[in-house]
Amino acid sequence: MAKETGAISWKELSLGTAILEPGSSSKLKTGDWRSMKPVTDRECCIKCGMCYIFCPDMVYSRDDEGYYVQNYYYCKGCGICAHECPKDCISMVEEGSNG
Repeated sequence: MAKETGAISWKELSLGTAILEPGSSSKLKTGDWRSMKPVTDRECCIKCGMCYIFCPDMVYSRDDEGYYVQNYYYCKGCGICAHECPKDCISMVEEGSNG
């Protein structure tokens, strides 16, 4: 998982900005453009790690109990994790809701 090395919002970048320094995208808080967020139901999760495997931004990490948890700092809310979950334990909920 990428380290949280900065708190630069994508909103602070100029229009059409290209990332010119390799590896520098980890400094950007990319999760703040999300409109939907994944929420895992631990009651049905089988800890298979499919969400971790398929997440294109590597926002999942394993906790002490073996569950995979999202890092919303980088999660863009694409929903691939919810689509790939074999038990349908991940729901996409509107950002700002209590889900």
